[in-house]
Amino acid sequence: MPIWGSNTHCGMQAVASSLILELRDLRAGYGEIQVLWGIDMNVRRGEITALIGSNGAGKTTLMRVLSGLIPKQGGDCFSEGKDLTEDTPAQILAHGIVHVPEGRRLFGAMSVEDNLLMGAYARKVSRVELGRNLDLVYATFPKLSARRNQAAATLSGGEQQMCAIGRGLMSAPRLLMIDELSLGLSPLLVEQLVAALRALNSEGMSILLVEQDVTTALDVCHTAYVMDMGRIARTGPGAELLADPIIRDAYLGVLND
Repeated sequence: MPIWGSNTHCGMQAVASSLILELRDLRAGYGEIQVLWGIDMNVRRGEITALIGSNGAGKTTLMRVLSGLIPKQGGDCFSEGKDLTEDTPAQILAHGIVHVPEGRRLFGAMSVEDNLLMGAYARKVSRVELGRNLDLVYATFPKLSARRNQAAATLSGGEQQMCAIGRGLMSAPRLLMIDELSLGLSPLLVEQLVAALRALNSEGMSILLVEQDVTTALDVCHTAYVMDMGRIARTGPGAELLADPIIRDAYLGVLND
């Protein structure tokens, strides 16, 4: 069993479907402004799925819809056989879909450990279980262990991202959704975070990664979706899209002979 698995979310809902997330004709926006136009997407259990695209493509809007922060205007959303289309953010979180938002959104005056514990606020588990989860977060991100009593606002950008991901892990996710992993970080820190994601995935964690750094996203993922103007324009294995001349020209600035 993956070390991040938790019986909090297990049971009859965990059906045999290989899809931890299935979107069909999903539409959403802000008031009368429609942003998402019929999104079809599959996120497979145990894989890293990447969503790439330029600024304003609708990636963050989709993440907010999936976590229930923005209402859907139409379409369907299923997770392992459960219909999440009308679920509230609390119900989606209880199902094990956890959103690490763009910009980290930490409580700056609170300690690192208190921020991590906030990720488990909705779980009804023992102190022993919480302690075990904290140990796993600190094992994944050793820098956080050394700074557990330090105010989150005093952390570096990379450490804050580690804390934000760690807070998400404290919710015992079945699907961890990360919006803009590399935003504002040095290449070295991005490499460290990617290594952590690979390790989590090797233990069975399903991850949906929204990322502007196309090379990083396509290198780490199993499957990628390319979003353009609120629609899915392309999909395929990450390695295949990374080698695609059209993708390289459009998103990596690589001109081909």
